[in-house]
Amino acid sequence: MSDITIIGNGNMARGIATRALAAGKQVEILGQDASKAQALANELGAGVSYGTTATAPQGSIVVLAVPFDAAKSVVTAYGEQLAGKTVVDITNPVNFETFDSLVVEPGSSAAEEIAALAPASANVVKAFNTTFAGTLVAGESAGKPLDVFIAGDNQDATKAVSSFVSAAGMRPLVVGPLKRSRELEGFQFVLMTMQANPEFADFNWDTGLAVTK
Repeated sequence: MSDITIIGNGNMARGIATRALAAGKQVEILGQDASKAQALANELGAGVSYGTTATAPQGSIVVLAVPFDAAKSVVTAYGEQLAGKTVVDITNPVNFETFDSLVVEPGSSAAEEIAALAPASANVVKAFNTTFAGTLVAGESAGKPLDVFIAGDNQDATKAVSSFVSAAGMRPLVVGPLKRSRELEGFQFVLMTMQANPEFADFNWDTGLAVTK
């Protein structure tokens, strides 16, 4: 039985799985392509199982480490198989054709759209959308632990994600209900445009957010 199921086998899946293993969690990798899921599981090593999205996720925490449209499709396809689970949405609904806007309507967010598709007893939590894959592998940036911003409506679910983040060596910051995802997604969009801007050549997609005092 896995603690955390990660849907996807890309760089964000690798980063979050690496942190989960550092936290001592049993990890399951599920993807559409069994060979890619197996390759990532083999790369990560002991404590990682794998399969395809044709099988029900075993983890009590299910991380949607796929793009926004794919995340919606996954949640719709799983349906009641996600009942009672904490579903972590990491997506940023950026219009990648123009890289100039988000694809969700004003007053909404990717997380809220995903929550509307999930079973009523599933608890959708926004987390990891403000972290980049490269820094997640190390869990830090410039020698400092990553801050992971978390938003959700269910207290038990946000606590579960916070506990995972802490055990993985990062700092959880619960910022409020799920609707706070709107601001988290908007802020990360701005940060992503900075990463892609040649005027900030030193960023190179390996920055990390931190709240200091």
